Amino acid sequence: MLKKYLFLTKPGILFGNFVTTLGGYFLATQGSIDLLLLFITLLGTTLVVASGCVVNNVIDQDIDHKMQRTRNRALVKKTIKPSVALVFALVLGVLGFALLWFLVNAYAVLFALIGFVVYVVFYSLWTKRTTIHQTVVGSISGASPPVIGYVAVAEQFDVAALLIFIGYALWQMPHSWAIAIYRFDDYKNAGVPILPVARSVLRTKIESLIYVVLFTICMNLLFVFGYTHWFYLVILNALCIYWLYLSVIGFKAENDQIWAKRYFLFSVTLITVLSISFFFIALSPAPQLPIF
Repeated sequence: MLKKYLFLTKPGILFGNFVTTLGGYFLATQGSIDLLLLFITLLGTTLVVASGCVVNNVIDQDIDHKMQRTRNRALVKKTIKPSVALVFALVLGVLGFALLWFLVNAYAVLFALIGFVVYVVFYSLWTKRTTIHQTVVGSISGASPPVIGYVAVAEQFDVAALLIFIGYALWQMPHSWAIAIYRFDDYKNAGVPILPVARSVLRTKIESLIYVVLFTICMNLLFVFGYTHWFYLVILNALCIYWLYLSVIGFKAENDQIWAKRYFLFSVTLITVLSISFFFIALSPAPQLPIF
């Protein structure tokens, strides 16, 4: 039974947000790591994200049974009642927000709230079912955890916080669309109007390429503004060049599903490696930071 409750929180999403929160935290530390603050920030953020994921499961019951990858979820199989799931989500959310409010700071709470509300209300309840712009809306919630990690240390919203917010939001687009191409039939059967289903796979590939370029430019600005070192610059551009390469060869892919799976998996690798690379910045502080 515990396993069923764990899967309600979507462990894959939790891990992804854990890593990006870690990245934001390391970027802000600039050589001085408070392990207790790091632990509390990670725990609080993870609990809030988990709460949002459980609520999303409750909301998506009607379409989850139409998708192969989600048809075995506990709420679809009715092994957990929706009311019980909502109580579980409430407990997780209260604990998460309480940790961030009492032991971190108001900035962290603000961005946790933004991420939660956007994911539950503007994405899950509204745009996911009504518009191709759902991914843009959802990207806001996905970009919130790294900012939470950053402001937990910086206690301000500066240029670096803005750049990682925009950068991680841009990353969400090709990452999410790759899943939709790979699981095309699932999204089509569920009637979810995500870009490749509502428009075309070709248009999705074109827009993905554009977003990869924008992501590359945005994340390079962290170096331009003096927040990162040469090590980060080399890692970032090596990863982005290969991501651009995958984007381009996608136009000649013989099997879109195979290409999309590869594209998706690399996007996960990229954001993980990039977030962890900020650890080396924490060990060796960058020059004077500009203030926004």
